[in-house]
Amino acid sequence: MMKVFVNKRIPEVGINMLQEAGLQIVFPESENLTYEEWLKYCQNTDVILNVGGDFKYDKLFFDSCPNIKAIALYSVGFDHVDIKEANVRNIPIGNTPDVLSRATSDVAFLLMQSVARRASYNFQKVKEGNWGAFDPLHALGQELYGKTLGVFGLGRIGFQMAEKCKKAFDMEIIYHNRHRNEEAERELDATYVSFDELVRNSDVLSVHANYTPEHKDLFNQSVFEKMNSDAIFINTARGGFHQEQDLYHALTEGKIWGAGLDVTNPEPMSANNPILELSNVCVLPHIGSATIEARNGMARLAAGNLIAFSKGEQMPNCVNPEVYD
Repeated sequence: MMKVFVNKRIPEVGINMLQEAGLQIVFPESENLTYEEWLKYCQNTDVILNVGGDFKYDKLFFDSCPNIKAIALYSVGFDHVDIKEANVRNIPIGNTPDVLSRATSDVAFLLMQSVARRASYNFQKVKEGNWGAFDPLHALGQELYGKTLGVFGLGRIGFQMAEKCKKAFDMEIIYHNRHRNEEAERELDATYVSFDELVRNSDVLSVHANYTPEHKDLFNQSVFEKMNSDAIFINTARGGFHQEQDLYHALTEGKIWGAGLDVTNPEPMSANNPILELSNVCVLPHIGSATIEARNGMARLAAGNLIAFSKGEQMPNCVNPEVYD
C-alpha cells in the first residue's frame, strides 16, 4: 500500500478520494513541524501531498529522501520546488491550476476597490469610534471607471481579473507576458506592451505571473518611480515580486497612490510593519484561494494527481511532464 504524507489537513473530499483509492495516509502529530521533524515524515513515506511553502523541495531534500516517488502540491505555484532536481530523479510534481483562478482574481478585484476607496482605513475608523465631523476633503478615494488596468502575467488568474475590470468599470486592458495572449486580445481588447510601458501606463498594476528567482524584487524603487503617481499596485501572486521597503517609501513619498497585497515579503508580515499604518493600503493574509469551492477543488486535483500516479498513469496536472518522456 502506497503511503502518502499529508503535512496539513485538507478538505475531506481529497482525503476520501485517497482512502477510496487504497492509499495509506500519514498525518503529522502536529502541523507546526520543525524541518527535521518534517524531513523524518518524508523519509518514511512514498509520496507527498504538500500544503503550504514552509519548507523547500531542493537538492538537500531530494538527497535526504531518495524514497520519494512523487509530490502533489496543494497549490498552483511551485516556486518552492527545484524542478531541475526533481527531473534528475524522474519525480513528477503535480499542482492545482484553474480551480482557484476565480477566487484569487476576486481577491485582486476586492483589493483594487478597497484601496481605491480606502476601505481598510475607514473601517478602522469605525471600529475606533472615530468617525469625526464631515470633512469634504479628508482621505478621498478615487473612481476606477475607464482607467487602465495593467496585468503582469496575463494567464488564467490575470484573465479573470482583467475580465472583471473590463465588465465592471470599462477599464482598458494592457498586459506584459512572456508570450502574447491572443484570447485576451480578442475577447478583452487587451494590448500587449513592454514591461516599461506597462509600468508607465497602468492606473492599476496587478501582478499575476508565476514567480521565479529572476522575479525577485522586480517591483522596486526604480520601477515604482516610473509609475503614475495616481497608480495602485496590486499583488496577489507572490510576495517576492515586490521589495516591501521600496513599496513603503513609494507610498509615503507619493510615487504611487496605493497598494493592495494578499502576499507580503516576508510572509507573514510583522504586525509592527509601518505599511499597515497607511491609509492607502489594504493587506490580506494570503487568502486568494480561501473559498469552500476553491479549496475543495484543490483537494480533488491534488488527490487526483497522486491517485493517477499510484495507478502508473501520468498526473493530470503535472508541472514537469518531461519526466514521462
